[in-house]
Amino acid sequence: MFNVFCRVFQFIFNYGALLLPWRKAFPAEGPGSIRNIPELLKKNKVKKPLLVTDNGLVKAGIVQKVIEILVNAQFAYVLFSDVESNPSINTIDKIQNLYLESGCDGLIALGGGSSIDAAKGAGARIVRPKKSVNQLGGLLKVFRKLPFFIAIPTTAGTGSETTIAALITDTDTHHKYAIMDLNLIPNFAILDSELTVGLPPAITAATGMDALTHAVEAYLCWTYNTKESKRFALDAVKLIFANIEKAYADGSNIEARQAMLAASYKAGFAFTRAGVGNIHAIAHTLGGLYNTPHGLANAVILPVVLEDYGRKAHKKLALLADSAGLIANGNKKTKTKAEKAQIFIEAIYTMNKRMGLPKGFDCIKDEDIPKMIKWADKECNPLYPVPVIYNKKRFYTIIKKLMENN
Repeated sequence: MFNVFCRVFQFIFNYGALLLPWRKAFPAEGPGSIRNIPELLKKNKVKKPLLVTDNGLVKAGIVQKVIEILVNAQFAYVLFSDVESNPSINTIDKIQNLYLESGCDGLIALGGGSSIDAAKGAGARIVRPKKSVNQLGGLLKVFRKLPFFIAIPTTAGTGSETTIAALITDTDTHHKYAIMDLNLIPNFAILDSELTVGLPPAITAATGMDALTHAVEAYLCWTYNTKESKRFALDAVKLIFANIEKAYADGSNIEARQAMLAASYKAGFAFTRAGVGNIHAIAHTLGGLYNTPHGLANAVILPVVLEDYGRKAHKKLALLADSAGLIANGNKKTKTKAEKAQIFIEAIYTMNKRMGLPKGFDCIKDEDIPKMIKWADKECNPLYPVPVIYNKKRFYTIIKKLMENN
């Protein structure tokens, strides 16, 4: 009966979603595109932006590039550079306070998903000052337009530059959850591959597989999808399979880097519209409990869950295998859907291995499993339109497999 309830909920929610004002962050693309920042600020009457980033990018000199552009264009600015890998409630409150105390009138987020999510969370608190971060968690609780917002990703993976979600960690409970609202979508996304040149191979691999997970989970959703989100998901899968290992092997490959940024953006839009699923729900528990990087968690969990879905996912996985170029032209008609699906799954396992990503996790503690199951189940059901609805027993099976694969 619970499965029926979930499917009915998803069916009804789909029709409600059609009435929402969906939009995309307008992209500025190409090497050197951060030079568009002053023009975007001027056109939108922003005089004093708050730049949100992390200390790693300060040390790498990337933040200085943006600061120089702002200074040369005679913009006042305020810098917050203490975003951690899984942004906390405390960090978001600090950003909000700095924004208000400094008289800022716009946000620029520079970094991976953590910096962009922290800026989103702070933006939500700025326009909803009487609501705590915990009170804003969940779906459509912000409901007010954020300050003008530019997102500049320095990794190709999270897609946060065009999504409705901001992932937040409660440091008291270690629970990682999402604030989800259409108002969190940034106004502009600057996709500048020069900012990702030299990114360490391990981060390139994990963030790239994060984007792949977004595209795959979005495509597998049985409802919420649109023609555009399906097309974006297929495009992203094709781009990732063609470019991720090139970017991993050669950090200076600007074409591969730009392609991965485009893939991340497309995958971000796809899952924003269509949703994610069981893979993300489990990954979020690892991030909250063990500070496991989100992309790494998704990369490892992705093929395990796809295999577990079995025949329920074969048709769509077969189409993804075709899109990724994994099936030779002569075999496209002779291979069954099940065979194509397995080829796609094996390709992910193999790609992970070539890029040095593990097959499982040794951080998971037996005593944490009930909490992981509870959190994952609460996140997924009834909202996510997954191919297979997981009950608590099914979550337990996947988590134990992740432990055994280590």
